[in-house]
Amino acid sequence: MGELRGLKLDQQHGKSRVRVARVWKDGDGKHHFSEWSVNISLLSNCLPAYFSGDNYDIVATDTMKNTVYAKAKECSEQLSAEDFAVVLAKHFTSFYQQVTGAIVNIVEKPWERVSINGQQHDHGFKLGSERHTTEVMVDKSGTLRMTSGIEGLSILKTTKSGFEGFIRDQYTMLPETRERMMATEVTASWRYSFESLSSLPLKPLYFTERYTDVKEVLLNTFFGPSKEGVYSPSVQATLHEMAKAVLERFPDISFIQLRMPNLHFLPVNLPSKDNPVIVKFDDDVYLPTDEPHGTIQATLSHIRSNM
Repeated sequence: MGELRGLKLDQQHGKSRVRVARVWKDGDGKHHFSEWSVNISLLSNCLPAYFSGDNYDIVATDTMKNTVYAKAKECSEQLSAEDFAVVLAKHFTSFYQQVTGAIVNIVEKPWERVSINGQQHDHGFKLGSERHTTEVMVDKSGTLRMTSGIEGLSILKTTKSGFEGFIRDQYTMLPETRERMMATEVTASWRYSFESLSSLPLKPLYFTERYTDVKEVLLNTFFGPSKEGVYSPSVQATLHEMAKAVLERFPDISFIQLRMPNLHFLPVNLPSKDNPVIVKFDDDVYLPTDEPHGTIQATLSHIRSNM
């Protein structure tokens, strides 16, 4: 931040959508693979570039891009997207005197190892659907803020969902029901409680494992047991149960935000050719539509006591 002639300037600059893929090869011939899209923003004291056109304090965005590739090469052991974001943020805040803070955002493509005849392939991968995300903020003192999440987790259950007792007025046409399909695309974001670089877990791939575990808890809570399932009285109630299950299971997560649009599948009914009575399809033929759709978002967090 800087001031000149009564004006205040807040600024940051960076490089967006730096795509990098990394292969790690074990001695036994097994390969591991990650593909990341990296966004970098630096907070720095490069005010002369704004005030007088002097660029001597600017870290070029091309340098940021090349740093991503160089640091990926230096990471000789497989690591999580979170850990790679930490590597980059630590570099920029320690290597450049004028950089006071770094924000690194990474979206990981969901490459999954394939199985052939029931056996995992050593070097074969297929592209999944939902994406692993993370954002790491580090300042020069080592203070840390780390957020991870999921984008594009599409889930659906064909029963065990309803919606009743809502406000009705002259504009309400939606019938009440205890039997409907429920579909959504989950976007989740959770904050870890680690507040400094020195407090981060040393266990390799800790955050990759935690991401997988959080996703499993979200899915288990949404669907319920494989045979009987679990009833959902609303998207709101299910969202709350999913968020609560994550906070109860993982003490190193301080809050979680979920966004779950209500994607609609409308039962198809057709008029009979010889009878004006609607021919019902017994709720087994549907019209999928996601425009317009309901939007539900909420954040659940631990309440910190001051006592």
